[in-house]
Parts: sequence; C-alpha cells; structure tokens
Amino acid sequence: MDLPILFEDGEALVINKPGGLPLDRPRAGGACLEDFLEQLKLGFQRAPQAVHRLDRDTSGCLLLARNPKALKRFSAAFEARLVDKRYLGIVAGPVEGEAGTIELSLAKISSEADGWRMIAAKKGKPAITHWRQLERINHWTLVEFRPETGRTHQIRVHAAHAFGHALLGDPVYGDGHGDGGGAPRTMLHAAGLKLTREGKPAIHAEAPFPADFAALGFSAPLRPAVSPEAPAEPSDG
Repeated sequence: MDLPILFEDGEALVINKPGGLPLDRPRAGGACLEDFLEQLKLGFQRAPQAVHRLDRDTSGCLLLARNPKALKRFSAAFEARLVDKRYLGIVAGPVEGEAGTIELSLAKISSEADGWRMIAAKKGKPAITHWRQLERINHWTLVEFRPETGRTHQIRVHAAHAFGHALLGDPVYGDGHGDGGGAPRTMLHAAGLKLTREGKPAIHAEAPFPADFAALGFSAPLRPAVSPEAPAEPSDG
C-alpha cells in the first residue's frame, strides 16, 4: 500500500492516508497503519506515531510525530485549536445555500443491535463546522468543510442533519440507498493541514484530490477558502 509523504522534517511527517486503511487493527484482522510505521522511520530510531485520528474510510492528511516531545507538543496544539484542517466531502444530495456554519452538539450512544454512533443532543459536546458548496453534479454536491471543534464523526453527522443527506457512501449515517450508491467508501478527504510552530516553519500539507472523487466527475477546487478565525481541534470526519 502506497503512503505518500506530503511533509517531512526532523520532528514531523504528514502522510496521505489511503481511504480504507484503519489506524488501529480491526477486530476481524487485516492491515492497519501500524503495519507501515517501521517503514516510515526513514532512518530515524523511533517509529512515528499518529497525532490525531482519521476514520478508516477518510483519506488525506494525517500528522505523525517522530519523537515523544513532538507528539506532546503537537497534541497540545490540537487541543488548543491551533491546527487548521480542511476537508472535502461529497454530499449525497443537493445542498441549499453557498456557505454556512453548522452548530450542533453531539453525544455518543451505543446499542447491542446497532453498535455505537454519534447523535445530535442538547446535552452533548458543542460542535461547530463551517462549510461552503464547491460543485454539483446531478444530485451530488462537493462541499468543503472546516471544523472549528473536533468531535468524533462531526462532519458526517453535521452533513446528515444540516443538508438532509449524509456523505455519499456513509454506511452509518446514510439512508442505505441514495447515500451509498456509486461510492466505494464514505467520501470524505482530509485535504489540508497546517500547524504553526514557534521558532520553526509551519507544518503545512495539502493532499492531492482523490481519484475516486474525480471518477464521479468532480474537479479539484481551484484554491482553498480563507480559513475561519478559529482553526480545528483534533478529530476526523
């Protein structure tokens, strides 16, 4: 499996994680990020460690720290909302409006029948996502997301509630019909990541536009939107 390196220096790597590769070993077995950490040493003594999380299906920018001190500092930067993260997602339906902000608190629930998922809940943790519409093909819409907070599955739940349509291919929050048709995975891509460091150049990476997005007819955005004042916390879609 190819893990292209988007950024590299003495304390950090940013890789372009493929969609379908989980960070942790699945219960049923199979490949995970751990299998590739040795080859990502690239001459360093320690294997790098993931600073934040991306869902199994989510592709794109994943930051790895090359030593414990860097891991601690990068993790603190995420907690302090000093990391700007930009996602692209294909919504399985039309989106009203050109841009907006979704504010919807989220909580985790679990059942023996359905497993766990995130739901909208007044007593949940606050979650804010900024978005803008980029392109529409037939009834699908390419949307740029900039999460201000970083809750688990935030983008996926926010999209389903705000637009009335989940991300294309989402097996948990989609309707099992139009939301999953024609997609090889949940169509979410971590397109950009930027972390400012004191006394050093910023960690800045941009992941190429995914081939499976292009296969559905969508085009790479000409340029990123202007970042919101509050960048993202550590989390995934």
